[in-house]
Amino acid sequence: MMEIRLEEAAVFERSVRFRFPFRFGAARVEAAPQAFVRVRISDRSGRSAIGRAAEMMMPKWFDKSPVLSPDDNVEQLRTSLRLAIGAYRDAGSGTPFALHAAIEGEHHRRAAEQGLPGLVASYGLALIDRALIDAVCRLDGLSVAEAVRFNRLGIDAATAPDLRGFDLNGYFASLAPAATMAVRHTIGLADALTAADIAEGARIGDGLPQTLQDVIAVYGHRHFKIKVSGRPAEDTGRLIRIAEVLDAATESCVATLDGNEQFEGSEAVADLLDRIAAEPRLARLRSSILFFEQPIARAEALSRSVADISCRIPLEIDESDADIGSFVEAKALGYAGISTKSCKGFYRSLLNSARIARWNSEERTDRYFMSAEDLTTQAGLALQQDLVLAALIGATHVERNGYHYVDGMVGAPQEEQAAYLNDHGDLYHMSNGRARLAIRGGRVAFASALAARGLGSSVEPDWSAMTRS
Repeated sequence: MMEIRLEEAAVFERSVRFRFPFRFGAARVEAAPQAFVRVRISDRSGRSAIGRAAEMMMPKWFDKSPVLSPDDNVEQLRTSLRLAIGAYRDAGSGTPFALHAAIEGEHHRRAAEQGLPGLVASYGLALIDRALIDAVCRLDGLSVAEAVRFNRLGIDAATAPDLRGFDLNGYFASLAPAATMAVRHTIGLADALTAADIAEGARIGDGLPQTLQDVIAVYGHRHFKIKVSGRPAEDTGRLIRIAEVLDAATESCVATLDGNEQFEGSEAVADLLDRIAAEPRLARLRSSILFFEQPIARAEALSRSVADISCRIPLEIDESDADIGSFVEAKALGYAGISTKSCKGFYRSLLNSARIARWNSEERTDRYFMSAEDLTTQAGLALQQDLVLAALIGATHVERNGYHYVDGMVGAPQEEQAAYLNDHGDLYHMSNGRARLAIRGGRVAFASALAARGLGSSVEPDWSAMTRS
């Protein structure tokens, strides 16, 4: 098994401006930076390789404290990255996962000492881990799918003792990631549903769809993620309007609900479910809903049983997934699902998927699940790493919203965009002078990302077109 050490690490940023505001929960975001990490590793024989990773520094998701500004939130994520780099530099040599396991707990403790919540702590560790994994795969000449299948990363149950006795090597060897996936389109709280929702003069002239009607017509979506606000009466009214569009534009669809922690407790969730059940105009939409994602605020979500509502609809945690132990804790309270997001951790997603396989096998059920969710993931390195991870855990559809709120690879130099089009032409197309995500029939194809040496991408980002963090 390869042993490595971190020799160098650098963090860069690139500003990303949205086409129109993205409203989720109480947040309304119009721009945010994207972080890029570059590392250099060496092994015991003296070989070295460069690895990279990227992720949006999305404000008002990792920490929703009203006393913090968006700039405060971004600075929290910078701090998490610095802490993770420092921890890895002090860790010495080991297999990729052994190094991660050795520092994970201490990293979270140090982050907590600086007032950083678990999700913020996870962000820094997740990015450095992905960059290291990318470098390890390049050093070995492997795709990440091959590295996971042969467990070249050395993943074991060190951070998830509940998995002791489970055949992780056998589980990883059985993974067969698909190279295409359905896109679950996000319907934000402020998104226009029809042309009537767009004020005079507010139509965007970039050639991309703006309303839900337009999105379905252009991309062919049949999978949707619907944001709800935690105000049952208002949510029901908006769901009726959404259902009218979906009923008219699709013969069938699949949907999920996302509460983004906006419901005060189980009673408010039950109120919305009652209203949905009683509304004839929501009959088809109701039958299409797979699960309800994180309705209750993280401060309360894992404080008591949710059996009273989980018997009505499968419940999933997202923002409550603060660390590797969160899913076990949530399961005991009645939650059945957890999200995979690259910003929370590559290893965490793989280990949680192993837990699901074990629990479903032991209970002879299909109750437990993992869904693939988004952090306004941007086209290019971040998107491709996230898609590959979603494929590895067996997702058949993935939430995507970065392509809708941001115009393709806006902000990236033309040479970088051209490189992605050349190396990953199954995933992008050129439109209006911009490399944009290619969604056809509601699906994306990314065989080139799965096959790429490294973690999901063969393109080197243009570091000179970024600012050093």
